[in-house]
Amino acid sequence: MSENHEYSGSISDRSRLSLQSECENCFGLCCAALPFAASVDFAIDKDAGQPCLNLQSDFRCGVHKNLRQLGFRGCTVYDCFGAGQKVSQDTFGGHNWRQAPESAKQMFEVFPIMRQLHELLWYLTEALTLQPARTIHGALSTLLDETERLTHLSPDSLMELDVAAHRADVNALLLRTSELVRAQQKDRPGRKKTQGRGADLIGANLRGADLRGANLRGAYLIAADLRSADLRLADLIGADFRDADIRGANLTDSIFLTQAQLNAAKGNADTKLPPSLTRPAHWSNIGA
Repeated sequence: MSENHEYSGSISDRSRLSLQSECENCFGLCCAALPFAASVDFAIDKDAGQPCLNLQSDFRCGVHKNLRQLGFRGCTVYDCFGAGQKVSQDTFGGHNWRQAPESAKQMFEVFPIMRQLHELLWYLTEALTLQPARTIHGALSTLLDETERLTHLSPDSLMELDVAAHRADVNALLLRTSELVRAQQKDRPGRKKTQGRGADLIGANLRGADLRGANLRGAYLIAADLRSADLRLADLIGADFRDADIRGANLTDSIFLTQAQLNAAKGNADTKLPPSLTRPAHWSNIGA
């Protein structure tokens, strides 16, 4: 593990485990609460609050092994950061919306709020592992504790929460974290220049590019060619990796990368990943 990711392993690893989806402890909330429209990612239209036709009585997906083949690729790239089990087992005490239909509407509305809070917990937990940002670890810890506290609010209080305002506070600190981590790479000779935050890099040819320390926050990397690119220390928070080709790319020390982003991309066995993330199963079907 590099010097940029030194941390108290047991604490961080435990925190990250609680931010991973446990579908067996969730009442199929992403399959019922969220809407989607017929597109390249979804084979059908579904309204918010309408259970997916593939959702079984035990809250499992009836076509889970064949989602991509059946046109439900969007389901395979979604990640709730553990919000599903939190809402199901903690916020609503294990009472599912089928047994208590009167709670369904509120449960479905609380779920996306909790998902945002859990996403913030993921980023804050990672920020605390980054040694170049140790001067602000105290502030990061305070915001982490506050965000965790918010996840334990009652359903009514969660629905009244100004998530956007809290997210803005967290983002300001995450941005400062990013600046501190990437400072050592700033203006380094030979580094590929990009347009920075929110860059439109759809379909861009970045094969073999040296993107160490690049600011790619919110960048549109849809279908970009990033084969063998070096993305160490690059800030990838919110970057759109749909169909981005990252075969052979080095993302080992990239910051704020999520499992959902990897799931949306095309990688292979040669793609180097951060230790906290896993290689998507569908990558095995993608050639070299």
